[in-house]
Amino acid sequence: MEATCETEEPVSGELVSVAHALSLPAESYGNDPDIEMAWAMRAMQHAEVYYKLISSVDPQFLKLTKVDDQIYTEFRKKFEKLRIDVLDPEELKSISAKEKWRPFCLKFDGVIEDFNYGTLLRLDCSQGYTEENTIFAPRIQFFAIEIARNREGHNKVVYTSVQDKEEEKGANRGEKEKTSKGEEKENEANEGINKPGETSM
Repeated sequence: MEATCETEEPVSGELVSVAHALSLPAESYGNDPDIEMAWAMRAMQHAEVYYKLISSVDPQFLKLTKVDDQIYTEFRKKFEKLRIDVLDPEELKSISAKEKWRPFCLKFDGVIEDFNYGTLLRLDCSQGYTEENTIFAPRIQFFAIEIARNREGHNKVVYTSVQDKEEEKGANRGEKEKTSKGEEKENEANEGINKPGETSM
């Protein structure tokens, strides 16, 4: 039995229909632009959340799934020499690459929910999600590469650069506060020296 809250706002019909549409098999749609847009929006939201995560937490300590160890071990066994800091799209999308990736991905069917769901993947892990730096990849491929990037220290550059910017902002804010407090004290001192009606010697 589900408990419901009376103050809960009703979910809009549009959201329900989008959620329902996204739950149906892809073959049901052909090339429906509305569905493609819904998939793209969901993939972009996932990308934004992930980027915020690796920007605010040291990526080496992140756990993306319950089976990170298994994914990482299988990935590095199958793709031992794959360069992951800057990906070559050919090593993910070419016919020969797809043949190599397919058995790896299928191992996680039933292990990772929506293992073949479309996800955005950064080519250069030191950069953010931009049109030039992003490709579409199955969810398990995203997990394999990002778990490896996190464990091997490649995503640390994102975390470090964001932390450095935050520290710089804090330092600049502190300097501005010191400067404005210093100016206030100087003004107060000047006012005390030159009070109206008093002559200076």
